[in-house]
Amino acid sequence: MSDQDLIFILALQNVPKIGDITAKKLIAHCGSAEAVFREKKQQLLKIDGIGGSMLEDIFNNSHVLAAENELKFIRDNNIQPLYFMDNSYPEKLKHCIDGPILLFQAGQVNLKRQRLISIVGTRKITSSGVAFCEQLIEQLAVFNPVIISGFAYGTDITAQKAAVKHKLQTVGCLAHGLNQIYPKVHKRYVAEIEQNGGFLTEFWSTSHPERENFLKRNRIIAGVSEATIVIESAERGGSLVTADIANSYNRDVFAVPGRTTDAQSTGCNNLIKYQKAHLLSNPMDVPYILNWELENEKKPAIQKQLFVELEADEKIIYNYLKSKEQQLLDSIALECRMPIFKVAGVLLNMELKGVIRPLPGKLFEVI
Repeated sequence: MSDQDLIFILALQNVPKIGDITAKKLIAHCGSAEAVFREKKQQLLKIDGIGGSMLEDIFNNSHVLAAENELKFIRDNNIQPLYFMDNSYPEKLKHCIDGPILLFQAGQVNLKRQRLISIVGTRKITSSGVAFCEQLIEQLAVFNPVIISGFAYGTDITAQKAAVKHKLQTVGCLAHGLNQIYPKVHKRYVAEIEQNGGFLTEFWSTSHPERENFLKRNRIIAGVSEATIVIESAERGGSLVTADIANSYNRDVFAVPGRTTDAQSTGCNNLIKYQKAHLLSNPMDVPYILNWELENEKKPAIQKQLFVELEADEKIIYNYLKSKEQQLLDSIALECRMPIFKVAGVLLNMELKGVIRPLPGKLFEVI
């Protein structure tokens, strides 16, 4: 990407009333960010969903000037910009409609063809939460996943320190520019994390760690990952927002259950109760649900039993999956005209009989 291209991408990102969804729509229509600024306003207004209030500030030259200043910061600090149309951009995030048009990367981040999981939770993590998080990463280390988190107090930093300990790549998604670190006490971890991964952010060097930035940051944590794991959470918190976003992206969510009297387990228990997350009681639940295999381990041949006897509901679901290939639980319930709780039980029985298998993304298919 040339500096000229990057200046106009930055300038478009800097227009206050143009969010990422609108920016992508403008780029798709005009062909490039630069072409957006070259186009006449009257032509842009013809694009479906584009209103005058969105464009009232777009041709203000201050955005280009601000972009030139930010470009200097990027080049002076060896920061890698990741444009959403380039191969360098995180693949899974490309499929998120509200993913940033531009990300900034520091360190040795490599997300290509990797197993990516995000680990989030309360900033007031308990000793049992710390123990489970460390055990989780220790046991998952054999699968060599990348650990994504928010570099915050509590669960986030526990997960990222454990990843470094087990020589796993870890990536911190920040809610501010790469010219600062929040919380400041975590500066001591920056060097080792950059050696074992690095940092991602959509925010410029002029951005500060404000509350709304953390909420925006959460969609990046969920979007780059194939699954989000919530270790502990109170009834409300940012980790629950991340879990909701992951669900909206059709990603798997896991939650660690706790006692009903424990305040820091209320959020996780509710995720499980309302079927928004898999119950995570054993670290090996993660590779099982996500269908991971060890790289040097041959997949055992699965021989489907001949003449397996299926119940009436099982036959309906089996025939549906056989004709439709991979399908979501909700779709199976809708098309087979069964309640979701019943379909979940039937699918479990069919899995035990060896005729179907679960896939990442809450999908199921016939073996």
